Amino acid sequence: MKLYYFPGACPLVTHIVLEWIGKPYETERLTPEQTKEPAYLKLNPSGAVPTLVDGDFVLTQSAAILDYLAELNPDVPLIGDTPQARAETRRWLSFCNSDIHRTFGLVFGAPYFSGGDEAMAKVLTAKASDKLKSMFSIVNDRLNGRDWLTGQRSVADPYLFVLLMWADAKQIALPGLENLRKFQQRMQADPGVQAALKSQGLI
Repeated sequence: MKLYYFPGACPLVTHIVLEWIGKPYETERLTPEQTKEPAYLKLNPSGAVPTLVDGDFVLTQSAAILDYLAELNPDVPLIGDTPQARAETRRWLSFCNSDIHRTFGLVFGAPYFSGGDEAMAKVLTAKASDKLKSMFSIVNDRLNGRDWLTGQRSVADPYLFVLLMWADAKQIALPGLENLRKFQQRMQADPGVQAALKSQGLI
């Protein structure tokens, strides 16, 4: 099993999950330029990361990869053991992937989406940052009395952790969200998280 990634980008979520699963895997660090080369585009036509290769099976899109890994390794409970529990995991995974991550796209991509207009880029960044704060507040409330988003460790948790890393990197202040910060501290101390961060050169 092989994971293609950029350091600190969303493939870090999959990297953490692979560490939690504890089975052999390898990684390949890419540059943005390498994702546009013909050999990689055969694996992932969108020229993005992550891409997971498992034998002759090639899978893209973080949510699909995480769901696949969880289903493939039922001995490591990361998705839930009932239909309701699995739905709950997928709900929070979707919230991280489709709502929070998508909004970060406006922060990281403000120069592109503004067409190079600096004033518009600042407005986009500010509006997206405000939206992110409101969504992180929802997650903070969810974590009240819980160590994990669903009540037990799941594939949604490393996604939230990586999103918090991005918020810190972009200096998006999240004052008063103590549940989130406690969650972040617990994740930072996790051996699997530490291993993935070290592997990507992030600590």
